[in-house]
Amino acid sequence: MTSSSDTFQGWVAHDATSPLTYTTFQPKPFTPTDIEIRVSHCGICGTDIHTLRSGWAPTNYPCVVGHEIVGTVVRVGSAVPTLESSPASREIKLGDRVGVGAQSGACLRKADCEACADGEESYCPRIVGTYNGRYADKSKSWGGFATLWRGPAHFAFKIPDALPSAEAAPLLCGGVTVYAPLRKYGAGPGKSVGIVGIGGLGHLGVLFAKAMGCERVVAISRSSGKKRDAVEGLGADAFIATGEDENWARTHAKSLDMIICTVSGPDMPLTGYLRLLKRDGAFVQVGAPEEPLPQLMAFSLIQRGVKVTGSNIGSTEDIRQMLKLAAEKRVLPWIQERPMEDVNAALVDMHEGKARYRYVLVNDVGTQARL
Repeated sequence: MTSSSDTFQGWVAHDATSPLTYTTFQPKPFTPTDIEIRVSHCGICGTDIHTLRSGWAPTNYPCVVGHEIVGTVVRVGSAVPTLESSPASREIKLGDRVGVGAQSGACLRKADCEACADGEESYCPRIVGTYNGRYADKSKSWGGFATLWRGPAHFAFKIPDALPSAEAAPLLCGGVTVYAPLRKYGAGPGKSVGIVGIGGLGHLGVLFAKAMGCERVVAISRSSGKKRDAVEGLGADAFIATGEDENWARTHAKSLDMIICTVSGPDMPLTGYLRLLKRDGAFVQVGAPEEPLPQLMAFSLIQRGVKVTGSNIGSTEDIRQMLKLAAEKRVLPWIQERPMEDVNAALVDMHEGKARYRYVLVNDVGTQARL
């Protein structure tokens, strides 16, 4: 079950407009701290679309996206069993089912990196994305729309037996993106939480807020089109349709301890959202728009001392805790499986908002067996 090839195959983007093509690419050089994974599943994330079209910044083409990766370990570096940087990585062995999220590199120098010293690797100034990044040796990082993935074992996580691979994949980025701020800002018994946007991220926000025991979880969307999904399917306690009730902000004022905002747009009613917060409440932005956020009046912050902040993808400890909770509480994303070779059509459908609520690409079993 080992792989020694330095040529991988995957769905490669060569520019911002052309369809992905199935071809070869050169992964990073294999090092003693790396592992190799035979990819079985990979979720499609909004970040993939932003990157493919150079939406946030110019992409370093050619590029293979995909950072919600689940598969089987087929190669383990000689230093992995003794890694000091990640005790959990020492447990990874050939044949294990593991996952990789949006990060695959950081300096990990606890002596002179405050973020890494605090276990917050996702805020390391030398962060390496699982794709479209550069490792310390200047080699490129490549994602999971491929048959194999290679990278540092520190950022790989054993998948609990209770989680099916297809459902586990979106948790590795989408799941931890909402779980991390919920955990940081105290979601739990006695707390009321609002989730803005009921989509790929937002539906996971509702599921995790419920799993964490929040007293009240409120789904917030522009229309009532997803009310049934949110309340009857996901378990939200209430639903606010901001585009159908002009008095929504006044009616629900001072009712929430925190809001996790998964939407991205310059016209979102930010001032109205802040009215929903109690004194000292927190508004946490996790959706990442290509355009600026709306302007904000100072008194929206001053009058009740509310906080407006953001949250990155989550630390390695966040991911471990999130996977544990998901396994214990059966937090399973709503997914639709698509064949990996259907990736171009799936990306179009994702961009058009057709996913309910995450697409997960599945590699052909026959192809995988021949690797």
